[in-house]
Amino acid sequence: MEKTVFKTKTLPLNKVKINDPFWSYYINLVRDVVVPYQWDALNDRIADAEPSCAIKNFQIAAGEEVGEFHGMVFQDSDVAKWLEAVGYLLSVERDEELEKIADGIIDIIAKAQLEDGYLNTYYTLKEPGKRWTDLSECHELYCAGHMIEAAVAYYQATGKRKILDVVIKFADHIDDVFGTEPGKLRGYDGHQEIELALIKLYEVTSNEKYLRLSQYFLEERGRKPHFYDEEFEKRGGTHHWPDSWMIRNKEYSQAHKPVNEQNKAVGHAVRFVYMCTGMAHLAAETGNRDMYEASKRLWNNMVSKNMYITGGIGSQSHGEAFSTDYDLPNDTVYAETCASIGLIFFAQRMLHVEPNSQYADVMERALYNTVLAGMGHDGKSFFYVNPLEVEPHACESNHIYHHVKPTRQGWFGCACCPPNVARLLASLGQYVYSVRENTVYTHLYISGQAEIELDGNRRLILEQETNYPWSGNIQFTIRADQESELTLALRIPDWCENAEISINGELRSVCGLMIDGYAMVKGTWKTGDQINLVLSMPIVRMKGHPLVRQTAGKVALQRGPLVYCLEEADNGSNLHQLLLPSDGRLEVEEENLLGGMKVITGEAIKRKTENWGQALYRRNVNVEAESVSIKFIPYFAWANRGLGEMQVWVNEKETL
Repeated sequence: MEKTVFKTKTLPLNKVKINDPFWSYYINLVRDVVVPYQWDALNDRIADAEPSCAIKNFQIAAGEEVGEFHGMVFQDSDVAKWLEAVGYLLSVERDEELEKIADGIIDIIAKAQLEDGYLNTYYTLKEPGKRWTDLSECHELYCAGHMIEAAVAYYQATGKRKILDVVIKFADHIDDVFGTEPGKLRGYDGHQEIELALIKLYEVTSNEKYLRLSQYFLEERGRKPHFYDEEFEKRGGTHHWPDSWMIRNKEYSQAHKPVNEQNKAVGHAVRFVYMCTGMAHLAAETGNRDMYEASKRLWNNMVSKNMYITGGIGSQSHGEAFSTDYDLPNDTVYAETCASIGLIFFAQRMLHVEPNSQYADVMERALYNTVLAGMGHDGKSFFYVNPLEVEPHACESNHIYHHVKPTRQGWFGCACCPPNVARLLASLGQYVYSVRENTVYTHLYISGQAEIELDGNRRLILEQETNYPWSGNIQFTIRADQESELTLALRIPDWCENAEISINGELRSVCGLMIDGYAMVKGTWKTGDQINLVLSMPIVRMKGHPLVRQTAGKVALQRGPLVYCLEEADNGSNLHQLLLPSDGRLEVEEENLLGGMKVITGEAIKRKTENWGQALYRRNVNVEAESVSIKFIPYFAWANRGLGEMQVWVNEKETL
């Protein structure tokens, strides 16, 4: 297959060492707390949490336990995502005990695999005669995709082939079953995932069969006559879930038309970004221009009309889905954590095709806000839904808010988000840089070292040092065996109005260096050379598009990549009564909250409610107000101090 000439590549995870005052805490938390905690959860050892039964299902399928299948039809994927996170952790730092645990579950997974390569505990245990008969609803290929991703990560980390051989056998079986050839099933999964996983398997095996199979699943989607309808008819009209809505609503799984003809973000948000990730990755690998243009159209619609300021996507709980353009409610929002993780996957793949800072800007926004908010500071509590406004009493009493939880949960019956957070943070080093020929693109500002191989077998160490996101000062130091020509492409974020670059103390003009949002700093570098980047980081008052009804007359505060919010713990109740003067003073202060962070303080006006009286409605009333001190904290830090109100968008008071 033809390879595109503009593809950039990710640095191997073991070539990027993160040693960062902000992110190292979270990566160590994943290693020391999150992964062990989730292992206990998968083994049903967490008190007061819904049992997972995911490990037990594999043990039963392997013949090592007796019993029946329990859990969701896609329960296998939780184990796969856990194993994938372990693979990433082992790539960075060997851990014999963790590797021993992982090898143990891999042995069980291998025993659970059937002779022909098929691997799925739900169909093996519960409906053994019905595999590949309900793809629109039952996630068989989705589970397969996650197991493939886990196997690739674990093989790359350890060099052990056992789990890789399992998924190769499984992928070969899938290739025997699906396709356009006579006798094959012309189908595809309701939940996209296999598409992006197969390309990863191709990258590690160099077997183009898997790349072609991924392309088949993407290009077959949405063709007529419709596969879901044919499958439904063959089953005699039966369905797995309480009704057939998931089958009938083709937009829900982006199967309403061929992917290259789609131009709007619709349906289930996670499925959408997983599909787009596969599309962009396929475009990078094959040079498929139509697939790339479709990816770009879908990206533009999503980020310009359907994304929250926090990087959340999917505004409605029904179907965990997109609504319509500019419909972005703050209190009934869904914004699933997994959706923002998928958005990061999509952004990274777009960067590989087109190194444009718009993709890294969104990647950063989702990472620092929604994804980080999805896990508590303790590593043992999680948000599935990420609201921008919370009133706890309403969440408890009004069914339209029942999906919104004002505190993080220990685990979920549908536990896709916690292991997804773990696998993303464990692999964070893969998102910092990408390389094309002799250009190194810096997408994220995170302290650590990167070992880079350039053309001609030259090796270079790039050291990054920063206190980002609290400070916009970033220093790069070169360590090289010999003088090397290199262009260091430094992203200038969309929130930064002023940036300064100096090389070995000599100031350079940024304006003449800019290409697609990156300052292209070209030079012949030797050991000890330093590049300093200073990004201005003022407090910015953000406004929503005029067509977004829910942000009209409101303002949100952002500093650097961080969106800020008000919490009841700092500002009392009835946050909706606060008015932020448009010319009011706002200052940045240090606070020892969750290990230390920068908060924003200022003065606001708060309308009084105590003198209103008993009448629900009154006419010609001048509501009394008073000046109050207020404090904003980073959005990712909310809900770590008990139950209370929270609000991102604040009413603004215009001043003359």
